[in-house]
Amino acid sequence: MHLLLSGIVGSVAYGLAGPGSDTDRIGVFAAPTVAFHGLHPPRESVVTTDPDVTLHEARKYALLALSGNPTATELMWLPDDCYETRTAFGEELIAIRSAFLSAPRVRDAYLGYASQQFRKLASRPADAEGRRRSAKHARHLARLLHQGRVLYATGVLEIRLADPGWFRAFGERVAGGGLDEAQALVAAAEAEFDRVRSPLPERPDEETVERWLLAVRAAYLPR
Repeated sequence: MHLLLSGIVGSVAYGLAGPGSDTDRIGVFAAPTVAFHGLHPPRESVVTTDPDVTLHEARKYALLALSGNPTATELMWLPDDCYETRTAFGEELIAIRSAFLSAPRVRDAYLGYASQQFRKLASRPADAEGRRRSAKHARHLARLLHQGRVLYATGVLEIRLADPGWFRAFGERVAGGGLDEAQALVAAAEAEFDRVRSPLPERPDEETVERWLLAVRAAYLPR
């Protein structure tokens, strides 16, 4: 495994981490090119929970990012202090990050993941643990909607939130019984996506992404 790019994502990167927050990491690695031709192809992803690390092989990562997957996408937009590994191929990936973006996929992905958080909110019990988890889901719902709207409107993904206190307060209000407020936020985001004219293209630039991937494959041929 050749690690190309990795960093700290999630609550720590957003500025939402609290005393009990986990530190989540994500990365991209390249498997040896020859391994794809054997009986047992390399694993597409490697996931551990202690510590919380998710690593995707280069092709799997590229496909996730091209689909608009928020967690995969944010790796290319992290603040400098959140990166832990930056190789030459990692720097190239950051340089072509806009090639992965398209207006329809950004809209669908961020609204879709926010809707998942809303469904989790609606099914949580009202006990202390349920309220704690509801606050977390509500924060992530608001964060996804905010990031998606900014990315859709500007072509730039905001990772570190300018006002993390607002998101924490929103989470507590929703967890305390403000489900209607969360539903209203989703509806407002849907309306804004409909209203805003995005500078993003209709389709991502797959040719640029594929050139990067083929260069990775060429670099990790047996020598």
